Amino acid sequence: MQGEDLGRWVQAQRHGYEKLQPAQQWLLAHVLGLEPAGEDEQPVKRTQGDKWNLNLAAARQYRAREGHLNVPRKHVEELSVEDAGPAASGREATPDNTVPVALGMWVSNVRRRAEKLTVERRGDLDQLGIRW
Repeated sequence: MQGEDLGRWVQAQRHGYEKLQPAQQWLLAHVLGLEPAGEDEQPVKRTQGDKWNLNLAAARQYRAREGHLNVPRKHVEELSVEDAGPAASGREATPDNTVPVALGMWVSNVRRRAEKLTVERRGDLDQLGIRW
């Protein structure tokens, strides 16, 4: 929502509950219905590789549907949870079982940072026909 990953925010609030002020804890509990994370709950850590794979899956889906990767900067691709695979773990799925991926922003960023990408990652994008 508005550039904020709400699932990540909720996870951070639940796992950092004891560090919050009493008023913040009250708001989370009584207004949003959030409780502190249980001792047996571990925060989900996504690696850079997981994030790359999620965005690449979204790019493949977009390319298959549209025939190009000229993605508008504000475009959000809805990727099915099945297609997202383990890279989507810890992300909040929508009611229709999809995961929103800010694909337009990601494509813009990889184009801008192309010289910093590994040969393998550039190859992944070259295979999709990205316009550098």
